[in-house]
Amino acid sequence: MIRTVVFDVGETLIRDDRGWGAWADWLGIPRHTLSALVGAVVVQGHDNAEALRLIRPDIDIAAERAAMEAAGVGEHLDESDLYPDVRPALAALREAGLRVLVAGNQTARAGALLRDLKLPADEIATSEEWGIAKPDPRFFARVLDLAGTAPSETVYVGDHPANDTQPAKAAGLRAAHLRRGPWGHLWSGKAEAAAADWEIDSLHDLVRLAAG
Repeated sequence: MIRTVVFDVGETLIRDDRGWGAWADWLGIPRHTLSALVGAVVVQGHDNAEALRLIRPDIDIAAERAAMEAAGVGEHLDESDLYPDVRPALAALREAGLRVLVAGNQTARAGALLRDLKLPADEIATSEEWGIAKPDPRFFARVLDLAGTAPSETVYVGDHPANDTQPAKAAGLRAAHLRRGPWGHLWSGKAEAAAADWEIDSLHDLVRLAAG
């Protein structure tokens, strides 16, 4: 029985285009260049932030992010950043009596922006707010604390096997690998995604799985 569904953020609920585009513009490089570098470092098993260090090896990411905010080109989210299935699928899960949570590797500001969108979610949390980031097992321990349900009754949904489905399964949760965004498509059907209980193409699929 599924009682709680927990969602990753980037390329699960929101498109990452705006954020990476802002970084490319700030660093003065073509957006396609940064996009390609992000893909390259992730395939090599590195954190996607390493793409910024390929452009500027001595970059202080936190300081640059603060400078972007001060310049008025910092993090921003609005309705256009959400994938079309987000609101209806989350609302349907809640209407079915499930607890709906959002917990991903985002900044505290991103958490505030997500809350401002008034998503149909019971709780929203980010790694910066917790001081722990995926794939650290402590992140998923916090997820379970927030869920208040048994690991076997809790599903974590995300696009990235190494950050989402694999560590969620290691923590005892059930996991759904979402074929969405670069990483979701890259690892779909591959050994990296094999740990997931399900591979899904849409958040609407979760409503059917929860009902089963």
